[in-house]
Amino acid sequence: MSSTIERLAEQIRSLQDELEAELAIRRAKLNYTLRSGRVRFEEEVLRAHKALRVGLARYVLNAGVMHVVTAPVIYSLIIPFVLLDIFVTIYQAICFPVYGIEKVRRSDYLIFDRYHLAYLNLLEKINCAYCSYGNGLLAYAREIAGRTEQYWCPIKHARRVIAAHEGYDRFAEFGDADAFRKHSQVP
Repeated sequence: MSSTIERLAEQIRSLQDELEAELAIRRAKLNYTLRSGRVRFEEEVLRAHKALRVGLARYVLNAGVMHVVTAPVIYSLIIPFVLLDIFVTIYQAICFPVYGIEKVRRSDYLIFDRYHLAYLNLLEKINCAYCSYGNGLLAYAREIAGRTEQYWCPIKHARRVIAAHEGYDRFAEFGDADAFRKHSQVP
């Protein structure tokens, strides 16, 4: 990798760290803390959140017709999500140890903490859990696929990749056979 690319990658990492620090400041202003992985709001904030909760009956009755009609389509994805979850978990459990690839921790990607929010009613909490599962699962599967690609075929594509995984910038350039052979882990 050229020094310019390494410098730019380091600037991106530095900006990501700076962004995370700014987000931490914003979170602190929302008056909550994390203790042993659990969210704790100040009592005053918790009371204000409860006052903003929309009751379940009112929430359902005020839902648009299209929200009700499309809900079964949205929730039908649970079947392929669960199947994907099972298959990628089994895949990495069997294959990663064989090739010496570090396993992806599922718990780092599947995060369920929105149920702590007192301003959400039961259905909103279920919806949030569903989205957390779907997006977390896809990120988990993407990381497994990325580590697999990094082991078997760490070659960049000729065309720009939108939202490339974290290891992609360390891949050999498209057409650079020497770099590929030099860094390839496959015999």
